Amino acid sequence: MNLGPQRIVCLTEETTEWLYLLGQEQRIVGISGYTVRPRRARDEKPKVSAFLNAKIDKILDLQPDCVFGFSDLQADIASALIRAGVQVTVFNQRSMEEIFSMLFQVAAMVGCADDGLARIAAMRKRLDAIRADAGERVATGQRRPKVYFEEWNEPHVSGSRWVSELLGIAGGDDIFPELAVQSLGKHRIIGDGAQIVARAPDIVMGSWCGKKFWPEKVAARSGWQNVPAVRNGQLFEIKSADILQPGPAALTDGVEQMHRIVTEWMKRHG
Repeated sequence: MNLGPQRIVCLTEETTEWLYLLGQEQRIVGISGYTVRPRRARDEKPKVSAFLNAKIDKILDLQPDCVFGFSDLQADIASALIRAGVQVTVFNQRSMEEIFSMLFQVAAMVGCADDGLARIAAMRKRLDAIRADAGERVATGQRRPKVYFEEWNEPHVSGSRWVSELLGIAGGDDIFPELAVQSLGKHRIIGDGAQIVARAPDIVMGSWCGKKFWPEKVAARSGWQNVPAVRNGQLFEIKSADILQPGPAALTDGVEQMHRIVTEWMKRHG
């Protein structure tokens, strides 16, 4: 029995990637223009939206029976589609557990609950292994590094909640944990770069929302020359598609990259 919606438009990348992983890509009739995971989706599916805006007429022409969106930032798109009579499901996942919940809900909606649960269990198992590895290193005397994750550069915006949580699993300590719990980017703005300098991060990870991260520009910031991460060349980019997408990518490739960076630092500075 072919259950659930048959013609789905995904306004963000994470639901597209998840449906491909579930083998349900034939249901997708439209995607976000920012989609890069999986790469083949860009060749196979019409691009009908950015993040804050969408081609409503083009979406309606595709006759979707469900549209998946993400967050309050897509409320206007969702409202326009709902007024046009389209079923819209907007998720607002901001934490690891909320991401897992979203993944299960999407899997259940397309009749793949068991497969979804199995894939979620595999992700959780790997996250537990990463957490255990970091814990073992600390138990042998290696220090957890202080990490500044920069989601945007002008103004400086710290990382989202799921980013901070994954960083903790990978073995690093977010230097702005009080900001990570804020769901909106405007509430995670660090007005004065001196605050970052004062917290002396050992590592800087950057993911500038689709824009290339330039370590040399970070290193050249006024007053940053004595920041440990700058002094020791510990400035790293993690692609936005791998960590800022609150879906499968962050829980797999994103955290793996964090773990490699942190582990290498711990080996050298334990």
